[in-house]
Amino acid sequence: MGTDQFLDESSPVRTCVSVVIPVFNGSDYLREALDSALAQTYPDIEVLVVNDGSNDDGKTETIALSYGDRVRYFRKENGGVAAALNFGIREMRGEYFSWLSHDDVYLPRKVEREVAVLEKCGRDAVVYSDYEVIDASSRHIEVFRAGRISSPQFRMLLVTDIPVNGCTVLVPRRCFQQSGMFDERLKATQDYDLWFRMARRYPFVHVPEVLLRSRTHAGQGTRRMTSTCFAEGNANFTQWLDEIALDQSPSPDPALTRFFFRAAVRLKRRGYLPAAEHALLLYRRYAVTGWPTKALKGVLAERYFAVCDRPWATVVPRLVRALSDRENLGAKVRRRLLGGG
Repeated sequence: MGTDQFLDESSPVRTCVSVVIPVFNGSDYLREALDSALAQTYPDIEVLVVNDGSNDDGKTETIALSYGDRVRYFRKENGGVAAALNFGIREMRGEYFSWLSHDDVYLPRKVEREVAVLEKCGRDAVVYSDYEVIDASSRHIEVFRAGRISSPQFRMLLVTDIPVNGCTVLVPRRCFQQSGMFDERLKATQDYDLWFRMARRYPFVHVPEVLLRSRTHAGQGTRRMTSTCFAEGNANFTQWLDEIALDQSPSPDPALTRFFFRAAVRLKRRGYLPAAEHALLLYRRYAVTGWPTKALKGVLAERYFAVCDRPWATVVPRLVRALSDRENLGAKVRRRLLGGG
């Protein structure tokens, strides 16, 4: 697990934002990322490039060094994204941490807008924003709008959805003191592991603006580590499901039950079968008690889970909701006709 011994509270900390760019063989997009970081409208900023042992004949290093003293450049042995990020966090002089992947692009007001929101929150929060997805040629693909999420829901959504892009976040330095750093044992899921730990202590505050252009392309590291992604994901999701269960009231909670079943379905559809089966186990454990309700719900849940990853299965929940809405509307109409309000 990442450590926090590097953070000596007696050390001087300037009121600035540290943008940390970890990079390995990133000469293709690094210049665009650096230009976007240096073009921020927020006046007090430093940019750190951590070269994680690139072996591209000095191409990555040449680009970083070409910016002179506008960039603080570091080179280390290859250790993965988490190790490079932790190196940058140890070296940063700012009060706030902002991560920028070498192939992504900040919009000019990214830091300015997030600092303003964070300081309104009293600085005891993590801020994140919406983002645009672009392709290898910087062409628009889609916009992802995360939406406002409460603290309890946020940890649940880390299991069922992808509520935050790590390069949209702004993290106060003190959060690392309390929650630790990126887990260097994780090669693909180090960001979500840290967000889950931070969400135990701090709210995640949404800025409803697109402040990042996130690039998807064939050379991304996660695309080359599919088996690692699934192994780490299954382990993380299983652990998080257990922790969420322990945090809840021991009495049956319908919302918690629904969450476990939704998690089982969503995880299976995404290919995380061991974690999906664990979620289904927790659903059975927390399902509403009483006969025959529990037995009937259990049978229906088992049947739907078995086929939920088939293309046509996504129609079933929408059909059930539509029928339920229709029944509710019919009941309301009957009450009105009978004078019941």
